[in-house]
This record gives sequence, structure tokens and C-alpha cells, in this order.
Amino acid sequence: MPEGQVVEKTKTLVTVESLQADFEALGIEKGMVLLVHSSLSAIGWVCGGAVAVIIALQKVLGETGTLVMPTHSTDLSDPSQWENPPVPKSWWQMIRETMPAYNPDLTPTRSMGKIAETFRKQKNVLRSAHPQSSFCASGPQASYVIENHALAFGMGENSPLARIYDLDGFVLLLGVDHSSNTSIHLAEYRADFATKRVVQEGAPISQVGLRTWTTFEDIDVDDSDFDRLGEDFQCSDARKIVRRGKVGIANCQLMPQRAVVDFAVDWLEKNRM
Repeated sequence: MPEGQVVEKTKTLVTVESLQADFEALGIEKGMVLLVHSSLSAIGWVCGGAVAVIIALQKVLGETGTLVMPTHSTDLSDPSQWENPPVPKSWWQMIRETMPAYNPDLTPTRSMGKIAETFRKQKNVLRSAHPQSSFCASGPQASYVIENHALAFGMGENSPLARIYDLDGFVLLLGVDHSSNTSIHLAEYRADFATKRVVQEGAPISQVGLRTWTTFEDIDVDDSDFDRLGEDFQCSDARKIVRRGKVGIANCQLMPQRAVVDFAVDWLEKNRM
């Protein structure tokens, strides 16, 4: 959204202090492990932009809290699968041979938003090694969340999502809906449904300092029904543990990750054919 439109829809200036108050009112507490999916423009015009949001989150979580964000780089993938936009077939092999390898410090995020892209550059933030489905984290549990992110089945049992589940962490949807909730992908790996299938993925990585194109298995993830799943989650008994509120002018939801993942496993098994 153009910045001018964001200014027009913002009635009260959003600052680090107001963000901190909004996060606390929503239920974020010191010591939480918190996975954040976000839209900066949805919050309104923020004095300090993405930096202010990150500062406010880290102040509320305190030194004992761990902040996590998705830092996916899905453009580091096989060009034969690209649709938005597609590229000529004659380019495919050259892309595989020349695309720079994933570099946690250098590779930018794709479609993750300004807050996540800014967070990954912050000092003392760790980023996982997956070339397509990485996550970043800061705080005392950051290493546990980020390390040992497996190349195959990148949002499954050997991923930061599963480690957040182990830690009984929380998910914050900050101005976004369940279509952005990556934790539901963990449920896709755990659920048993008829249309689930394994696919071959490819990406450029660095091994012993040398760039190589590698292939690996994953499941064919699909977020097309996540919004419907989210609506049913909000109508279930689990709605009692979902905190809703405003951060700036953004509609937000704070929920225990285990609750949404466990609900999603059951939902997918009943609704995906």
C-alpha cells in the first residue's frame, strides 16, 4: 500500500511506546517464544517503521523471551516450477547453474514483509540454513529453534516450526490472517490425507565453500484452504485461548502454536480429500 494511503488511514501516531502497550494488552508476555507473521502497512503509519515494531516486540518479550520470524526465500527454487512470473524453458538449466547459493547473511526474504526483512539483518539474530524455508530468531532459545534445520521436508519435524511446538511457543498474526500462518504447514506434514504427495525440490547451496545445485524431497504444501481452516479454528472451543485485539489499527490474533497445529492436523484429515 502506498505510504500516503497508510498515513491517511492512521488517526493516531503509532510509536514504540504505543506498540509496546498494544502488545502487552494483547497478551504478549516476558519470556514467551513468539513466532510473528506481520504486515507493516496494516498497523498504520509507524514512527520508525519496521525498526520500531521490532524494538517494541523485544521490549515486551524481555531478555528471557525469544522472537522468531519466517525469512523464506522461495525464489531460490527450481525455475521449472515458477509461475509468478514464469521464465522461458531455455533459461532453466542456466539458472540452475548460475543462481548464487543461499547465504544466511546476504540472501533477502521474498514476500515476507518489511518487518521480517529488517529483523533478519539485526545483530545477534540467527537464521536457519534452509535455502527456501528459513526462519530467524533472537533470544535465549534462538539456537534451539534455528539449528539443525533439515533440507528435506523443510517445514516438518526437523524445522524451526517443530522446535517452537516443543517449546510451547505462541503465534502472533500481526495484521495478517491464517493464510500467512506457517505453523499450519507443520500440520500438513503431520496429517494423513489422500492428496498429500512428495515432490522434488531444488536450490543452490554452499557446501565446503563450493556452490552446488542440490535436490531434495518435500511435500507439496498448499495454503489455499488455510483461511477456511482458520475460520473453523476461531469457531471451535480453541477460540477461548485466542487473544484478539488491535496493534495500531491492525487486527491481530495471539494463539498457542500447539493449539492451532493440533486443530489443523485433525481439520486437514477431515477436509482434504
